[in-house]
Amino acid sequence: MSETTKDTAEDTTVDTPKGRTLPVTDLSLVVLVGASGSGKSTFARRHFKPTEIISSDFCRGLVSDDENDQSATKDAFDVLHYIAGKRLEAGRRTVVDATSVQQESRRQLIELARKHDVLPIAIVLDVPEQVCAERNAARTDRADMPRRVIQRHIRELRRGLRSLEREGFRKVHILRGVEDVENATIVTEKRFNDLTHLTGPFDIIGDIHGCASELESLLGTLGYVDGVHPEGRTAVFVGDLVDRGPDSPGVLRRVMSMVGSGNALCVPGNHENKYGRYLKGRGVQHTHGLAETIEQMEGESDEFKQQVREFIDGLVSHYVLDGGRLVVCHAGLPEKYHGRTSGRVRSHALYGDTTGETDEFGLPVRYPWAEDYRGRAAVVYGHTPVPQATWLNNTICLDTGAVFGGKLTALRWPERELVDVPAEKVWYEPAKPLATEAPGGHEGRPLDLADVHGRRIVETRYEGQARVSIREENAAAALEVMSRFAIDPRLLPYLPPTMAPTATSHIEGYLEHPAEAFKQYQEDGVARVVCEEKHMGSRAVALVCRDADAAREHFGVGGTSRSSAAESGGGPTGALYTRTGRPFFDDGARTELVLGRVREAVTAAGLWAELDTDWMLLDAELMPWSLKASGLLRTQYAAVGAASGAVFPGALAALEGTAARGVDVGALLGRQRERAADAAAFTDAYRRYCWPTDGLDGVRLAPFQILAVQGRSLAALPHDEQLALIDRLVEHDGSGLLQTTRRLFVDTGDEESVRAGVDWWLEMTGRGGEGMVVKPVEAVVRDAAGRLVQPGIKCRGREYLRIIYGPEYTRPENLDRLRGRFLNHKRSLALREYALGLEALDRLAEGEPLWRVHEAVFGVLALESEPVDPRL
Repeated sequence: MSETTKDTAEDTTVDTPKGRTLPVTDLSLVVLVGASGSGKSTFARRHFKPTEIISSDFCRGLVSDDENDQSATKDAFDVLHYIAGKRLEAGRRTVVDATSVQQESRRQLIELARKHDVLPIAIVLDVPEQVCAERNAARTDRADMPRRVIQRHIRELRRGLRSLEREGFRKVHILRGVEDVENATIVTEKRFNDLTHLTGPFDIIGDIHGCASELESLLGTLGYVDGVHPEGRTAVFVGDLVDRGPDSPGVLRRVMSMVGSGNALCVPGNHENKYGRYLKGRGVQHTHGLAETIEQMEGESDEFKQQVREFIDGLVSHYVLDGGRLVVCHAGLPEKYHGRTSGRVRSHALYGDTTGETDEFGLPVRYPWAEDYRGRAAVVYGHTPVPQATWLNNTICLDTGAVFGGKLTALRWPERELVDVPAEKVWYEPAKPLATEAPGGHEGRPLDLADVHGRRIVETRYEGQARVSIREENAAAALEVMSRFAIDPRLLPYLPPTMAPTATSHIEGYLEHPAEAFKQYQEDGVARVVCEEKHMGSRAVALVCRDADAAREHFGVGGTSRSSAAESGGGPTGALYTRTGRPFFDDGARTELVLGRVREAVTAAGLWAELDTDWMLLDAELMPWSLKASGLLRTQYAAVGAASGAVFPGALAALEGTAARGVDVGALLGRQRERAADAAAFTDAYRRYCWPTDGLDGVRLAPFQILAVQGRSLAALPHDEQLALIDRLVEHDGSGLLQTTRRLFVDTGDEESVRAGVDWWLEMTGRGGEGMVVKPVEAVVRDAAGRLVQPGIKCRGREYLRIIYGPEYTRPENLDRLRGRFLNHKRSLALREYALGLEALDRLAEGEPLWRVHEAVFGVLALESEPVDPRL
């Protein structure tokens, strides 16, 4: 076979005898070749799905309303090529039903297959002229077809039979005569690179380069005994087994043995490719370590050399594994090439791509394809030595320079754990020094406008909200907020969802009442709920890292190295931001003071070790409210307060004087007195949310949930367990910053328990409290249909709602009007944002790239632009 072997030339010409099966690759462009009347359409319908077939006659009818209008042929083939291209781009096998007897028409189809990196396959129906003529005569739309047209078709077909493979077809099946056509059977073959059915677990091993001793040490560390893992794990080698190191034959012997016994897979590296060409007698330069391999192999038998040649010749450019979640290749592979088969794909998998420039050492500059990678599959590769294997946009390079004195690295999949052993010595001096910092990492994971721009569908793993739509206009509004006001996106892994209010109450004097919340959860099948006090503050998310080094390692902030971070004062240790991603404080110093006090409490409570984490994401409320809303209070609410303190006393005094003079203004005076009382109550309500602060004096933070820690989302941890952890945190806070969250557990099916919950709310709001949030104790809950249940229902106090609806909202006529408020959109919005928030936490915990986490985070912010009554 040629050096493109398994990736581009799976079979050569096949002249099939009677009854033989025809193997056809699952992703390919199948071209039926035959004269008019040879039976191509019938053959296609018999062997392929209707959606796979694109007929030139059908396309001719599309553009002219007449399938036999030859003047429309050019336009018809433009349509055919366009549809075929779209199918191939989407990864769908496509069958072209046209005569294709002319080389030019076949050339265009072969170019289309090459453009989309799929195999072009020809199936030739070589049927006698008389049969074709009789079939056309039997068709009312072809009865007048001249015999010379059929004769020309057959001449052109037979003239091109010998050249089909040279034209570029990678499989050619020739069916001779009617009997062969009728007895043929199509069998779908998987591509050689499609191993999606293999789910592992895998141990993927980076570039070895003849370091046989280090390979044995690494295999031993991974648990392999004589090349076999007792737990059935499979090793996967990313290539570059040979050259430069001390024992390339030993590496080949071990790897070939493991692959041959089914305990390993291997993809080729560029060094194997070069050595394979040498073994075939091709002219190659003995550079970059090849001379050492040739010398080491001189002592091996001709039989072993032949085995090596066959082994290298049979390697496939890349493998798609684990249901499509994992791609392994040598030099990296963009998503558009995954599972594709062409010389271009093989070349990229072997050598990568370059910018066309050379560095100061005269070596080609590699194109940073991984920085633009947005694929769902993790791509594991080698080729370019790095000092440390680091995830970058769901890709990771495992070549850690073992032959250059670095280490030999393996990735355990699906665990995503790195295992390495140090090199025994510098076996080969590199052409340029290994970098002191690994490329990529968090600093190299840029967000891109295309990740969030325009209308989008964000997929989540939560039934009922599995696909959340983001409208283009909402995305534009979110982009404005994110780009102008939000904190560093690397420190913004989550935004909390909006919260649904309780159903409207019809109890006299109340717009919201907890009885409705308890009733709703009982109907949803939630037996136990927890009522948590709503603090008089603002929703806050706190990302707290153990130190600046942890923030730099896990979130990529504060410089790319410890020295640069030290020069800049250590860098941030986390973030404190609002539910729209804005910082609470204008200066980072106060943020760091807050984070420092929380960190001390986490340390004193022993939670770093207990939760096995270097960072913690907290959902909380920050008080007083004026920390965030001071401008709003000054410009809007303060005006009402001023009115109640100045306008109403003056108006009342005037009316009372008028009444004293005997004028009947009693009705007006009564209304003004009611308005003055309402305004005073309004003023008292919002003043409870504002008190003076000096630095952190007077500032309070009330955490109520640990959202995530390193490697784990804790969103599904039951709220009783969550609050127990929070209580420990508050207990160990010596600064007075942290405040506990009062709570009461209620059984929704127990009238006495429900009554106690209502009384608790009445007592709390009666003394000026904001209200409470009712949550299922089990946190993430689904109803009988498997759909998400509201994670929390807010029930706000009667007096607090004056801030929301105005001083006079409690008047009967106003309450009657407000009871018609529309809640369904708000509830839907809350569930959609909740699903996106959970998805963001899951992606964060699973170590997905920043753009994937931000896809969900940005979605929450975008949904906040939906037109919903902000008072709900």
